[in-house]
Amino acid sequence: MIERFLPRTEFDSYEDLKKNYKLNIPEGFNFAYDVVDEWARQDVNKPALFYCNDFGVRRMYTFGDMRRMSCMAANYFVSLGINKGDSVLLMLKQRAEVWVVMLALFRIGAICIPATYQLTKKDIVYRCNAAGVKMIIAAEDAHVIEAVNESVPECRSLEQVLMVGENIPDGWRDFRRECEAFPGEFKRVPNKNGDVMLMYFSSGTTGMPKMIMHNFNYPLGHIITAKYWQHVEDGKLHLTMSDSGWAKFGWGKIFGQWICGAVVVAYDNEKFNAKNTLELIQEIKLTTFCAPPTIFRFLIKEDIAKYDFSTIKHCCIAGEPLNPEVFYKFRELTGLTLTEGFGQSETPVIIANFDGIPIKPGSTGKPSPDFDVDIVDAEGNSCEDGIVGSIVIKNLSKHYPAGLFLGYREDDAANARAFVNDSYNTGDTAWRDADGYYWFVGRNDDVIKCSGYRIGPFEVESALMTHPSVLECAVTAAPDPVRGQVVKATVVLAKGYTASDELKKELQNHVKHVTAPYKYPRIVEFVSELPKTTSGKIKRAEIRANDHKNG
Repeated sequence: MIERFLPRTEFDSYEDLKKNYKLNIPEGFNFAYDVVDEWARQDVNKPALFYCNDFGVRRMYTFGDMRRMSCMAANYFVSLGINKGDSVLLMLKQRAEVWVVMLALFRIGAICIPATYQLTKKDIVYRCNAAGVKMIIAAEDAHVIEAVNESVPECRSLEQVLMVGENIPDGWRDFRRECEAFPGEFKRVPNKNGDVMLMYFSSGTTGMPKMIMHNFNYPLGHIITAKYWQHVEDGKLHLTMSDSGWAKFGWGKIFGQWICGAVVVAYDNEKFNAKNTLELIQEIKLTTFCAPPTIFRFLIKEDIAKYDFSTIKHCCIAGEPLNPEVFYKFRELTGLTLTEGFGQSETPVIIANFDGIPIKPGSTGKPSPDFDVDIVDAEGNSCEDGIVGSIVIKNLSKHYPAGLFLGYREDDAANARAFVNDSYNTGDTAWRDADGYYWFVGRNDDVIKCSGYRIGPFEVESALMTHPSVLECAVTAAPDPVRGQVVKATVVLAKGYTASDELKKELQNHVKHVTAPYKYPRIVEFVSELPKTTSGKIKRAEIRANDHKNG
């Protein structure tokens, strides 16, 4: 399959990969027809999706199943008035229907908008009205039902609400039952490569969430993500820990993985539990695994050495930078090397630790093939090695890489900030060393400006993580009347440690000795847990917002 899009798939070195990686993008490419249906044509029984949950349910779906079920869903959606270009919002957790529904919408040419089930009424109303959402499809969940029901009267374009579940509320349609009445064949609807296929809403850390538009080439951009970073294998199980509402789902649970023929694991867990996750990995004999650093920290603390990781060939992390302490401890306990990758909802992986690059713990690695990555200053000039600047993707007029978003829908100001000097500015900062490795500093919004210093939260977090009392932490800027901002550490303690003023002082002194003294946290707050997204990413913006509210 992958040879259809990548004439040369094997490379001798990172330099060879970077120089000679060339995608072949067919005209009118559509992931549903050209990947899923093609696998089904070659072998209708080829495994595609392994569904499992914490209650013992295990079911394998084939590419034949995915083709038939998504065609039925496409016919059903058309009968409900969903046509090419219409927007549909999904709140489906990790039900198997996520994959079915997404493929069905791709077939029609409708715009798929994944969303987390944690959305409130305000979030749903904003998304529906901003994107002109015509239909919502949601998993059975008391919070989701309540939030959607409260939203419906204020959603101007909304026509249908569909439920995936057993107990269908009044006013909702029964997706599973009604879909069964439709045929498992669907006539291809032509699309152009540049048509909008998928749209994510940004996290909204600065103002209202932006609408991130991806075209039909987007799945092909994730060949790099899946094959050359995650190292998924044809016919083997791959698990990325992510809810379907996040862009990480597109990174790790459908596009590049299925192009490579891997079997995607749909782990439909309501809440992350380290013990359950370790038991599942051991039971299903996983081959490749990807998760945020937070999850690896909890796996390490759960006595990971008791579990059999011998089937796993490759582990990688994304979503946040990887603390060196976690890297070394995980390798010590499992023998596996964690490889970091960086990207955004707007991109596939654009910097990573690829094969042939000796890993420097704490570094994100080197730029992906197909992407002209650089670090620039405020005027757009390339920064010298060692100087912190913004990560950009350059020379877009010469080559617009597959997977890079089209822009922000109906937001000229955001597009003007993001696309400058023929480049896309990610808004994230890093520095490059003399060997070409990139070292992540932080989101521009996350960088702490204290008494004239610019302090990246990641380096302070890494220093704190080397203290045995720290299970996990988040470093943010807290408002200060004298210094403008000061460094604040929000800390979850490991088992056996108790919060105290003495421990605060010990942690502050520890940071002063591990890194530059001016970076130490002047505020240390102990909490039982950090606010996180369902994919395990720490919500630093929520911590900052609470500090400003209480300050």
